[in-house]
Amino acid sequence: MEDRFGHRISYLRVSITDRCNERCTYCMPQELQEWLPRHDILTFEETLRLIRIATDLGVTKIRLTGGEPLTRRDVIQLFRQLPSLTRLRDIGLSTNATLLTREVEPGLTMAQAVRRCGFRSVNISLDTLDRAEYAKITGRDLLPAALAGIDAAIAAGFPQVKINCVLMRGRNASGLTKLVDFAAERNLLLRFIELMPVSTTDVLTEENFLPVAEARRTIEAKFGSLIPQPEFKTNGPAIYYQLPGRSQRIGFIGAMTNLHFCESCNKLRLTCDGKLRPCLGSYLEFDIMKPLRANASDDELRQFFLDVVERKPEQHDFRTTYKPDRKMVAIGG
Repeated sequence: MEDRFGHRISYLRVSITDRCNERCTYCMPQELQEWLPRHDILTFEETLRLIRIATDLGVTKIRLTGGEPLTRRDVIQLFRQLPSLTRLRDIGLSTNATLLTREVEPGLTMAQAVRRCGFRSVNISLDTLDRAEYAKITGRDLLPAALAGIDAAIAAGFPQVKINCVLMRGRNASGLTKLVDFAAERNLLLRFIELMPVSTTDVLTEENFLPVAEARRTIEAKFGSLIPQPEFKTNGPAIYYQLPGRSQRIGFIGAMTNLHFCESCNKLRLTCDGKLRPCLGSYLEFDIMKPLRANASDDELRQFFLDVVERKPEQHDFRTTYKPDRKMVAIGG
């Protein structure tokens, strides 16, 4: 699939639940959250059908997200069916890692079970190594569980374990270099991500927003000048650098300050309530659940995907007209 601006779509982010066991300030900044009723959530069978149709149109990579995807009951049943979609070359999981040590069955952790389902990568949210600050950011005192989950993911043998750190001035700015060392010790790929006004515009105030350029300067003050790695790419928009004297790479995702951020976009998002979103930073979303549950044919659903791709904007609206509508937890990470 290719849109009118030359974006070639090969990546689908699939949210399978709006529920989460944490309450991160930039994602779900309120304690009382009205969860979607079960009937309004795509079933596993519906999700698999839509993923299969997307692969018919050229999608080769999917990432399962939430909310926290591992909070969904019997989620491993969905995961075990994904390898049957033979056109998929890469399956990934986004998680806060706190449930990766949970036993799916005796002697089998969730991390091991996910890896056995053919998942190649796991992206883990970790904004700080300070336990008190972690509790403030996430609303839960779960740092030990998250760290245990990271170790479980490493032990499970994923080819790639990535750590995503959302930059927040006054919250985690002083701990960035500790995260760099933490990632180096465990051979993890670490990315620093600018706040985006998905859930609330308050994140863009001077007291909250920390640009990637400033984070880079903080890291270089300790480790020396970072070495650009333009040839190193993953599936996202991160710009990577190598640390001097190390083989370690770190990435920076500057959605707000990088004016070329959207040029290489290759993704669509499917929300847990059946909305196709061509862009995270746009109001546009299209209800594919309605035709799906009205017995639409595969050809009709394929055309729905193509019509959504045709509506994909050239770039996000975060810097201009975007106003929060749905919380990030309801869109998918």
